[in-house]
Amino acid sequence: MLILGIESATPVASVALADERGLVGEITLNIGLTHSEQLLPMLDDLLQQTRHPLSDVACMGISSGPGSFTGLRIGMATAKGLAQSRHMPVLAIPTLEAMAWQQSGMDGLISTMQNARRNQIYGALYRWKTPEGALFPVLEELLPAQAAAPEDWALRLREYEEPVALMGDGAMVYAPIWREKLGSQARILPSYLGLARGSFVALAARQRYMAGEKQDFYQIKPLYIRGI
Repeated sequence: MLILGIESATPVASVALADERGLVGEITLNIGLTHSEQLLPMLDDLLQQTRHPLSDVACMGISSGPGSFTGLRIGMATAKGLAQSRHMPVLAIPTLEAMAWQQSGMDGLISTMQNARRNQIYGALYRWKTPEGALFPVLEELLPAQAAAPEDWALRLREYEEPVALMGDGAMVYAPIWREKLGSQARILPSYLGLARGSFVALAARQRYMAGEKQDFYQIKPLYIRGI
């Protein structure tokens, strides 16, 4: 079972393959080229390097946003174009959820956030928990993806009265606000831990696929929190 993950919601372009054992391979670039120039050549290279034809892929996960409107459209069109002729299932994975997979199994709260500009962030809040009898933790969504002023988001996080890991470029840009409003409650993770990556899209999609989740191919759309 091979799962392909595509990340294009942020300036990072990333493609990855995962199987039931974990990550098989990943190519991630953060060099400022447009995703239309990068994604297909990166995917071709990944498949060649891992010695897997695209026909080996059982399911495709695509980062669905929020994020760059253009990047989301390119990634979604690429995923659907590759999958449709091969009758391959596609699973939309919210970008902020995929980012939280970088802290898989971590105790405590995780707030993933992107800099939405206009003095706003796209934020979501998660917690890893292991259901009774389960072997592996699952990601629980506490606050869904939304646009918010940093000060307002800090107030919402403060209500939980427990430590929270902040990750993503929104965590770095507004670090002074988190320190002022949250104090010792906030743990700002290094910027390299906040990069959106195809590997975590693939791993999140793998968990959903193995659980039997199906999504209507024609209803999968980018998550635009703010209108264009």
